[in-house]
Amino acid sequence: MAYTNNFSNSHKGVVKMIEETTHKFITDSKIEEVAQSFKLNDPTQEQKYRPLVSLIVPAYNEAAIVEKNLAILCDYMTSLEGEYRWEMLVINDGSKDDTGEKAEAFARTRENVRVLHHIVNFGLGQALKLAFNHSRGDYVITVDIDLSYSVAHIERLLTKIKETQAKIVIASPYMKGGKVSNVPWMRKVLSVWANRFLSATSHGDLTTLTGLVRVYDGKFVRSLNLRAMSMDINPEVIYKARMLRARIEEIPAHLCWSDRKAVKVGKKKKAQRRSSMRILRQIWAVAFLGFIFRPVMFFFIPGVLLFLLSMYANIWVLIHCFWQYEILAQYTKFPAPTEAVAAAFYQAPHAFIIGGITLIMAIQLMSLGILAMQSKSYFEEIFYLGSSIYRSNQEK
Repeated sequence: MAYTNNFSNSHKGVVKMIEETTHKFITDSKIEEVAQSFKLNDPTQEQKYRPLVSLIVPAYNEAAIVEKNLAILCDYMTSLEGEYRWEMLVINDGSKDDTGEKAEAFARTRENVRVLHHIVNFGLGQALKLAFNHSRGDYVITVDIDLSYSVAHIERLLTKIKETQAKIVIASPYMKGGKVSNVPWMRKVLSVWANRFLSATSHGDLTTLTGLVRVYDGKFVRSLNLRAMSMDINPEVIYKARMLRARIEEIPAHLCWSDRKAVKVGKKKKAQRRSSMRILRQIWAVAFLGFIFRPVMFFFIPGVLLFLLSMYANIWVLIHCFWQYEILAQYTKFPAPTEAVAAAFYQAPHAFIIGGITLIMAIQLMSLGILAMQSKSYFEEIFYLGSSIYRSNQEK
């Protein structure tokens, strides 16, 4: 009986100890689980959000380099995976060679590479608009498939946009610290002066407005209503970003074209690399963009110059009239002023004609400049209002 009681008491003690231990284990486990959940939600802990980067690569007739350069880009983006998640969008813009097939074959080996196709060649602008609409990244980067800017610019662009909270960061070879290598002299001169002209017609603080290599704030670039179909999409983005008071930054970059010598591909020779832009068409596009940026310059400045010319001619008209009046005063005590004007016109009619025509043209041009400035102001207000409404609808 005593043995039974002792066993019963011992059994109860063991059960109690097990219950206390189990309760403590469950409680400690629950506390640890809750603590861990707080750690995951705490942005100061090691577990942090990695932004998604959408890398956009437009391509047209680049079968010779597409697989190699896409592999280089993917390897580089893989090296940044400690800081960023990423996806790549390759836009085959109606290539006539097998660029699309090679890009598709490459994409099948990578989960985060997608290829989008145009049936025909629409141009760079349409290719980028398609890519922007399909991108999902917090940041969107556009690069050349020929890697004329090295892949190292990608991290520098991302660092700059994170530091400055800008909406756009441009890789600029023309700013201080930038460099241009192996680019044909004529192509370089045209590009430099085109960018200087566009800079002068905009706010004047950017050295490169036509460059493709950039990083965008993803939400911002997807909210823009873009219309350009070709290379003028790059200045258009800058123009519309300016209207929305977006911050734009630049980093110095090195633009280096690959070797231009012809190389053998099988039994054929690959043609030397050449600029894809048509010179006259591009000059016209740049001039038109400058007009869109600041139309008042195209009216008001010529108007002021013509006004100065008219003043020079009209001053000579007044001088001739005064001289003729003095001559007439020698014969008549109080000659009529109209007679002096008639005599002056007979002596120098060209001064009257030039002075009158240039004055009329000056007034008309300056008036058109004021109207253009007013029209541009209205357009900017409408665009800003429309963009605000679009963003509000997207957030709902």
